[in-house]
Amino acid sequence: MSLSSFDIDAPRWDQSTFMGRLKHFFNITDCRTALLSDARLDEAKALVESCRAGSVPPGTTVEQLHYAKKLYDSAFHPDTGDRMNIIGRMSFQVPGGMAITGFMLQFYRTVPAVVFWQWVNQSFNALVNYTNRNAASPITPKQIGVAYVTATSTALATAVGLNLYTKRAPPLVARWVPFAAVAAANCVNIPMMRQQEILNGIAVTDENGNKLGHSKKAAIKGITQVVISRITMAAPGMIILPIIMQRLEKYRFMQRITFLHGPIQVMLVGVFLVFMVPAACSLFPQRCSMAVSKLEPELRDSIVSQYGGRVQHVYFNKGL
Repeated sequence: MSLSSFDIDAPRWDQSTFMGRLKHFFNITDCRTALLSDARLDEAKALVESCRAGSVPPGTTVEQLHYAKKLYDSAFHPDTGDRMNIIGRMSFQVPGGMAITGFMLQFYRTVPAVVFWQWVNQSFNALVNYTNRNAASPITPKQIGVAYVTATSTALATAVGLNLYTKRAPPLVARWVPFAAVAAANCVNIPMMRQQEILNGIAVTDENGNKLGHSKKAAIKGITQVVISRITMAAPGMIILPIIMQRLEKYRFMQRITFLHGPIQVMLVGVFLVFMVPAACSLFPQRCSMAVSKLEPELRDSIVSQYGGRVQHVYFNKGL
Protein backbone atom coordinates (compact mmCIF):
# COMPACT_ATOMS: atom_id res chain seq x y z
CA MET A 1 0.00 0.00 0.00
CA SER A 2 1.37 3.43 -0.97
CA LEU A 3 1.29 5.89 1.91
CA SER A 4 1.86 8.98 -0.23
CA SER A 5 -1.91 9.27 -0.70
CA PHE A 6 -2.81 8.16 2.84
CA ASP A 7 -5.44 10.52 4.30
CA ILE A 8 -4.29 10.90 7.88
CA ASP A 9 -7.18 13.24 8.76
CA ALA A 10 -9.83 10.74 7.68
CA PRO A 11 -11.54 9.41 10.84
CA ARG A 12 -10.55 5.86 11.75
CA TRP A 13 -14.04 5.35 13.10
CA ASP A 14 -17.43 6.62 11.95
CA GLN A 15 -17.91 9.97 13.71
CA SER A 16 -21.62 10.03 12.93
CA THR A 17 -22.26 7.23 15.45
CA PHE A 18 -21.80 7.22 19.22
CA MET A 19 -19.71 4.01 19.15
CA GLY A 20 -17.42 5.46 16.48
CA ARG A 21 -16.87 8.62 18.53
CA LEU A 22 -16.38 6.53 21.69
CA LYS A 23 -13.53 4.57 20.08
CA HIS A 24 -12.01 7.84 18.88
CA PHE A 25 -12.10 9.45 22.32
CA PHE A 26 -10.89 6.32 24.11
CA ASN A 27 -7.93 6.66 21.75
CA ILE A 28 -7.11 10.34 22.33
CA THR A 29 -8.00 10.54 26.06
CA ASP A 30 -5.50 7.78 26.85
CA CYS A 31 -3.84 9.25 29.94
CA ARG A 32 -0.55 7.54 29.09
CA THR A 33 -0.02 10.11 26.33
CA ALA A 34 0.18 12.83 29.00
CA LEU A 35 3.47 11.29 30.17
CA LEU A 36 5.22 11.72 26.83
CA SER A 37 7.83 14.43 26.33
CA ASP A 38 7.27 17.52 24.22
CA ALA A 39 9.96 16.27 21.85
CA ARG A 40 8.06 13.02 21.25
CA LEU A 41 4.83 14.95 20.63
CA ASP A 42 6.61 17.28 18.21
CA GLU A 43 7.92 14.24 16.33
CA ALA A 44 4.37 12.98 15.99
CA LYS A 45 3.22 16.39 14.74
CA ALA A 46 6.03 16.48 12.17
CA LEU A 47 5.01 13.03 10.88
CA VAL A 48 1.35 14.07 10.64
CA GLU A 49 2.28 17.24 8.73
CA SER A 50 4.60 15.27 6.43
CA CYS A 51 1.78 12.86 5.66
CA ARG A 52 -0.56 15.77 4.91
CA ALA A 53 2.03 17.13 2.50
CA GLY A 54 2.25 13.75 0.78
CA SER A 55 5.85 13.02 1.80
CA VAL A 56 5.74 10.15 4.24
CA PRO A 57 9.27 9.11 5.36
CA PRO A 58 10.41 5.78 3.85
CA GLY A 59 9.78 2.76 6.06
CA THR A 60 6.83 4.37 7.90
CA THR A 61 3.96 1.96 8.61
CA VAL A 62 0.23 2.62 8.79
CA GLU A 63 0.34 1.78 12.51
CA GLN A 64 2.99 4.46 13.07
CA LEU A 65 0.86 7.01 11.22
CA HIS A 66 -2.21 6.13 13.29
CA TYR A 67 -0.21 6.43 16.53
CA ALA A 68 1.26 9.77 15.44
CA LYS A 69 -2.26 11.04 14.73
CA LYS A 70 -3.38 9.78 18.15
CA LEU A 71 -0.63 11.81 19.83
CA TYR A 72 -1.35 14.81 17.62
CA ASP A 73 -5.08 14.78 18.45
CA SER A 74 -4.41 14.34 22.16
CA ALA A 75 -1.90 17.17 22.51
CA PHE A 76 -2.45 19.77 19.76
CA HIS A 77 -5.38 22.14 19.37
CA PRO A 78 -7.62 21.24 16.38
CA ASP A 79 -8.00 24.89 15.31
CA THR A 80 -4.49 26.28 15.76
CA GLY A 81 -2.24 23.23 15.71
CA ASP A 82 -0.47 24.60 18.81
CA ARG A 83 0.58 22.22 21.58
CA MET A 84 -1.87 22.50 24.47
CA ASN A 85 -0.77 22.81 28.09
CA ILE A 86 -0.72 19.39 29.70
CA ILE A 87 -3.28 20.15 32.44
CA GLY A 88 -5.85 21.33 29.91
CA ARG A 89 -5.64 18.27 27.65
CA MET A 90 -8.44 15.71 27.68
CA SER A 91 -5.77 13.04 28.20
CA PHE A 92 -5.11 14.63 31.62
CA GLN A 93 -8.78 14.56 32.64
CA VAL A 94 -8.54 11.15 34.32
CA PRO A 95 -5.46 11.77 36.55
CA GLY A 96 -6.36 15.40 37.22
CA GLY A 97 -10.08 14.84 37.67
CA MET A 98 -9.74 11.74 39.87
CA ALA A 99 -7.50 13.52 42.38
CA ILE A 100 -9.62 16.66 42.67
CA THR A 101 -13.01 14.92 42.61
CA GLY A 102 -11.90 12.27 45.08
CA PHE A 103 -10.86 14.91 47.60
CA MET A 104 -14.01 16.99 47.01
CA LEU A 105 -16.07 13.91 47.87
CA GLN A 106 -13.94 13.12 50.91
CA PHE A 107 -13.65 16.61 52.41
CA TYR A 108 -17.24 17.87 52.19
CA ARG A 109 -18.10 18.28 55.86
CA THR A 110 -16.43 21.58 56.81
CA VAL A 111 -16.80 24.96 55.08
CA PRO A 112 -13.01 25.64 54.77
CA ALA A 113 -12.47 22.25 53.10
CA VAL A 114 -15.42 22.83 50.76
CA VAL A 115 -14.13 26.28 49.81
CA PHE A 116 -10.58 25.05 49.16
CA TRP A 117 -11.45 22.04 47.00
CA GLN A 118 -14.13 23.88 45.03
CA TRP A 119 -11.56 26.61 44.31
CA VAL A 120 -9.02 24.00 43.16
CA ASN A 121 -11.65 22.34 40.96
CA GLN A 122 -12.77 25.58 39.32
CA SER A 123 -9.17 26.59 38.68
CA PHE A 124 -8.65 23.24 36.96
CA ASN A 125 -11.90 23.57 34.99
CA ALA A 126 -11.10 27.11 33.88
CA LEU A 127 -7.78 25.96 32.45
CA VAL A 128 -9.43 22.98 30.70
CA ASN A 129 -12.18 25.20 29.25
CA TYR A 130 -9.71 27.80 28.01
CA THR A 131 -7.43 25.15 26.51
CA ASN A 132 -10.29 23.46 24.62
CA ARG A 133 -12.06 26.61 23.47
CA ASN A 134 -12.80 27.32 19.83
CA ALA A 135 -9.60 29.23 19.04
CA ALA A 136 -11.21 31.15 16.19
CA SER A 137 -12.89 33.30 18.86
CA PRO A 138 -10.11 34.94 20.95
CA ILE A 139 -10.76 35.95 24.55
CA THR A 140 -9.02 38.76 26.46
CA PRO A 141 -7.22 38.31 29.82
CA LYS A 142 -9.92 40.48 31.46
CA GLN A 143 -12.69 38.22 30.14
CA ILE A 144 -10.78 35.15 31.36
CA GLY A 145 -10.51 36.71 34.81
CA VAL A 146 -14.20 37.62 34.96
CA ALA A 147 -15.17 34.10 33.83
CA TYR A 148 -12.90 32.50 36.43
CA VAL A 149 -14.12 34.67 39.31
CA THR A 150 -17.80 34.24 38.33
CA ALA A 151 -17.59 30.46 38.01
CA THR A 152 -15.60 30.07 41.23
CA SER A 153 -18.05 32.31 43.11
CA THR A 154 -20.98 30.30 41.76
CA ALA A 155 -19.40 27.01 42.85
CA LEU A 156 -18.52 28.33 46.30
CA ALA A 157 -21.94 29.90 46.87
CA THR A 158 -23.70 26.69 45.80
CA ALA A 159 -21.41 24.42 47.82
CA VAL A 160 -21.32 26.49 51.00
CA GLY A 161 -25.04 27.31 50.83
CA LEU A 162 -26.08 23.70 50.33
CA ASN A 163 -23.52 22.52 52.89
CA LEU A 164 -25.17 24.70 55.54
CA TYR A 165 -28.68 23.82 54.32
CA THR A 166 -28.05 20.06 54.52
CA LYS A 167 -26.78 20.03 58.11
CA ARG A 168 -30.12 18.52 59.15
CA ALA A 169 -30.58 16.43 56.01
CA PRO A 170 -29.66 12.74 55.69
CA PRO A 171 -25.87 12.23 55.43
CA LEU A 172 -26.09 11.03 51.83
CA VAL A 173 -27.66 14.32 50.71
CA ALA A 174 -24.67 16.22 52.08
CA ARG A 175 -22.34 13.95 50.10
CA TRP A 176 -24.06 15.07 46.89
CA VAL A 177 -23.38 18.77 47.52
CA PRO A 178 -20.05 18.72 45.59
CA PHE A 179 -21.83 17.46 42.47
CA ALA A 180 -24.49 20.19 42.71
CA ALA A 181 -21.72 22.79 42.97
CA VAL A 182 -19.79 21.32 40.04
CA ALA A 183 -22.91 21.19 37.84
CA ALA A 184 -23.87 24.78 38.70
CA ALA A 185 -20.34 26.04 38.05
CA ASN A 186 -20.14 24.28 34.68
CA CYS A 187 -23.29 26.10 33.60
CA VAL A 188 -21.45 29.38 34.29
CA ASN A 189 -17.78 28.62 33.68
CA ILE A 190 -18.00 27.29 30.12
CA PRO A 191 -20.30 29.99 28.68
CA MET A 192 -18.31 32.73 30.43
CA MET A 193 -14.96 31.37 29.23
CA ARG A 194 -16.35 31.22 25.69
CA GLN A 195 -18.37 34.43 25.82
CA GLN A 196 -16.75 35.82 22.68
CA GLU A 197 -18.38 33.05 20.67
CA ILE A 198 -21.79 33.92 22.12
CA LEU A 199 -21.30 37.67 21.58
CA ASN A 200 -19.70 37.60 18.13
CA GLY A 201 -20.63 34.19 16.78
CA ILE A 202 -18.59 31.11 15.91
CA ALA A 203 -17.03 30.50 12.48
CA VAL A 204 -19.18 28.16 10.38
CA THR A 205 -18.23 26.40 7.15
CA ASP A 206 -19.77 24.22 4.48
CA GLU A 207 -19.00 20.48 4.39
CA ASN A 208 -15.79 21.16 2.46
CA GLY A 209 -14.46 23.60 5.06
CA ASN A 210 -15.20 26.80 3.13
CA LYS A 211 -15.95 29.60 5.61
CA LEU A 212 -19.49 30.98 5.36
CA GLY A 213 -19.61 33.46 8.23
CA HIS A 214 -20.16 33.63 12.00
CA SER A 215 -23.22 32.42 13.91
CA LYS A 216 -24.26 33.13 17.50
CA LYS A 217 -26.91 30.41 17.36
CA ALA A 218 -24.30 27.86 16.36
CA ALA A 219 -22.11 29.01 19.26
CA ILE A 220 -24.94 28.58 21.75
CA LYS A 221 -25.67 25.09 20.41
CA GLY A 222 -22.04 24.01 20.65
CA ILE A 223 -21.49 25.45 24.13
CA THR A 224 -24.73 23.89 25.42
CA GLN A 225 -23.54 20.49 24.22
CA VAL A 226 -20.19 20.98 25.95
CA VAL A 227 -21.92 21.89 29.25
CA ILE A 228 -24.09 18.75 29.04
CA SER A 229 -21.03 16.63 28.29
CA ARG A 230 -19.03 18.02 31.23
CA ILE A 231 -21.87 17.45 33.71
CA THR A 232 -22.39 13.94 32.34
CA MET A 233 -18.66 13.29 32.73
CA ALA A 234 -18.79 14.05 36.45
CA ALA A 235 -22.24 12.67 37.29
CA PRO A 236 -21.73 8.89 37.75
CA GLY A 237 -18.67 9.22 39.99
CA MET A 238 -20.09 12.06 42.07
CA ILE A 239 -23.56 10.53 42.45
CA ILE A 240 -22.89 6.78 42.69
CA LEU A 241 -19.61 6.87 44.63
CA PRO A 242 -21.13 8.64 47.68
CA ILE A 243 -23.72 5.84 47.88
CA ILE A 244 -20.94 3.23 47.76
CA MET A 245 -18.85 5.00 50.40
CA GLN A 246 -21.89 5.53 52.66
CA ARG A 247 -22.43 1.78 52.74
CA LEU A 248 -18.77 0.81 52.99
CA GLU A 249 -18.16 3.11 55.96
CA LYS A 250 -20.61 1.07 58.03
CA TYR A 251 -18.21 -1.89 58.03
CA ARG A 252 -15.77 -2.19 60.89
CA PHE A 253 -12.72 -2.68 58.65
CA MET A 254 -13.46 0.66 56.92
CA GLN A 255 -13.80 2.40 60.27
CA ARG A 256 -10.28 1.24 61.14
CA ILE A 257 -8.73 2.74 58.00
CA THR A 258 -10.31 6.19 57.89
CA PHE A 259 -6.95 7.63 56.74
CA LEU A 260 -7.35 5.64 53.51
CA HIS A 261 -10.85 6.87 52.68
CA GLY A 262 -9.49 9.76 50.62
CA PRO A 263 -7.11 7.64 48.50
CA ILE A 264 -9.83 5.00 48.06
CA GLN A 265 -12.24 7.61 46.71
CA VAL A 266 -9.55 9.00 44.40
CA MET A 267 -8.96 5.54 42.91
CA LEU A 268 -12.68 4.79 42.55
CA VAL A 269 -13.28 8.14 40.85
CA GLY A 270 -10.47 7.21 38.48
CA VAL A 271 -12.29 4.00 37.55
CA PHE A 272 -15.43 6.01 36.70
CA LEU A 273 -13.52 8.65 34.74
CA VAL A 274 -11.59 6.15 32.61
CA PHE A 275 -14.95 5.33 31.02
CA MET A 276 -16.86 8.57 31.50
CA VAL A 277 -14.33 10.99 29.96
CA PRO A 278 -14.48 9.34 26.51
CA ALA A 279 -18.19 8.55 26.87
CA ALA A 280 -19.12 12.14 27.73
CA CYS A 281 -16.92 13.56 24.96
CA SER A 282 -18.70 11.19 22.56
CA LEU A 283 -22.25 12.34 23.31
CA PHE A 284 -22.16 14.85 20.44
CA PRO A 285 -20.06 15.04 17.26
CA GLN A 286 -16.94 17.19 17.59
CA ARG A 287 -17.70 18.67 14.19
CA CYS A 288 -21.13 19.99 15.02
CA SER A 289 -23.69 20.77 12.34
CA MET A 290 -26.71 23.04 12.10
CA ALA A 291 -29.36 23.48 9.43
CA VAL A 292 -29.06 26.71 7.44
CA SER A 293 -32.77 27.30 8.10
CA LYS A 294 -32.02 27.63 11.85
CA LEU A 295 -29.31 30.29 11.48
CA GLU A 296 -29.70 34.03 12.02
CA PRO A 297 -31.73 35.62 9.18
CA GLU A 298 -28.80 37.72 7.90
CA LEU A 299 -26.39 34.77 7.70
CA ARG A 300 -29.07 32.49 6.27
CA ASP A 301 -29.92 35.01 3.56
CA SER A 302 -26.24 35.53 2.75
CA ILE A 303 -25.67 31.78 2.31
CA VAL A 304 -28.82 31.35 0.20
CA SER A 305 -27.89 34.29 -2.02
CA GLN A 306 -24.41 32.89 -2.68
CA TYR A 307 -25.10 29.17 -2.87
CA GLY A 308 -28.82 28.83 -3.44
CA GLY A 309 -30.04 25.52 -2.09
CA ARG A 310 -26.69 23.74 -2.45
CA VAL A 311 -25.72 24.36 1.19
CA GLN A 312 -28.27 22.86 3.58
CA HIS A 313 -26.11 22.59 6.70
CA VAL A 314 -23.19 24.49 8.22
CA TYR A 315 -20.42 22.94 10.32
CA PHE A 316 -18.27 24.16 13.22
CA ASN A 317 -15.94 22.90 15.94
CA LYS A 318 -17.97 22.84 19.17
CA GLY A 319 -14.88 22.49 21.37
CA LEU A 320 -14.57 20.11 24.30
